[in-house]
Amino acid sequence: MNRVRASRSRLLAALATGAACLCMLQPSRAEVVASGANGFLLRHELKISRGAAAAYARLVRVQDWWSSDHTYSGSAARLSLQAHPGGCWCEKLPDGGFVQHMQVVYAAPGKALRLVGGLGPLQAMGVSGALTFTLKADSADVTRVTVSYAVSGFAPEGFAELARAVDAVLAEQLARYVAAPA
Repeated sequence: MNRVRASRSRLLAALATGAACLCMLQPSRAEVVASGANGFLLRHELKISRGAAAAYARLVRVQDWWSSDHTYSGSAARLSLQAHPGGCWCEKLPDGGFVQHMQVVYAAPGKALRLVGGLGPLQAMGVSGALTFTLKADSADVTRVTVSYAVSGFAPEGFAELARAVDAVLAEQLARYVAAPA
């Protein structure tokens, strides 16, 4: 229990430091839609300068845009995402270890991707979450991406502070996704 609190405290401290720097990088619209005693809902809306097929292809190459600062190994190059039924968003750890961050439950190339699981400290808390990316072409070379992360479970202190912290990390990653070179 103390390790979970310590991990959560370290995450919140790191996020508070980084959040101020992210104001200019956040997607066009991001918010904590709801937060309560049993969970939270985050939503982000952004546009990426790629067609829907290319935006989806970029999305599943998570190692190209996820920050190494938000990995267990310290290297985003160790991440992979297999977009097929039961596919793993996994991370290889040194000495043969691994982390399964999330599991793919829905993949429609160029249209949507849904994963279930808890990112970061949420995994150790035993909460359940659904992270959904919905892609819609605005034109041949611009795609609107709506991202929602619905998390439910139990947190003794509630989810309000944690929701803001997770939202800040997600905003950082989505800004990297949009800005990543072709």
